[in-house]
Amino acid sequence: MRHRKAGRRLGRTTSNRQAMVRNMVTSLIEHERIVTTAPKAKEVRKVADQMITLAKRGDLHARRQALSFMQDKKVVAKLFDVLKDEYMSRNGGYTRIIRTGNRLGDAAEMAILELVNYSEAKGEKEDN
Repeated sequence: MRHRKAGRRLGRTTSNRQAMVRNMVTSLIEHERIVTTAPKAKEVRKVADQMITLAKRGDLHARRQALSFMQDKKVVAKLFDVLKDEYMSRNGGYTRIIRTGNRLGDAAEMAILELVNYSEAKGEKEDN
């Protein structure tokens, strides 16, 4: 029985699940929007909000904690230099989950996980 055991297993071993969440959080911070399944989005949202909270603290220890989790210096620099200022006045709720229907192959419920301040124009400018 898994009474009082929080979190979803997502059909993976612990190390595989942790690696997946780390990669997805890094991609979310880098691109500010990712498409994934709804259960994965719910799990990644928890950790992504924690990373933004670390960035709002802004001290060296918080930066090292974020680096130990994300392991990409450019993404951590973006988080602590650019995104930090956008979310300083917000008390939590930094991400949004938009459900997009079911995937054709296996009917998995799909969702878009994006940062709240994401805008289409900003996303297109960065791609060009």
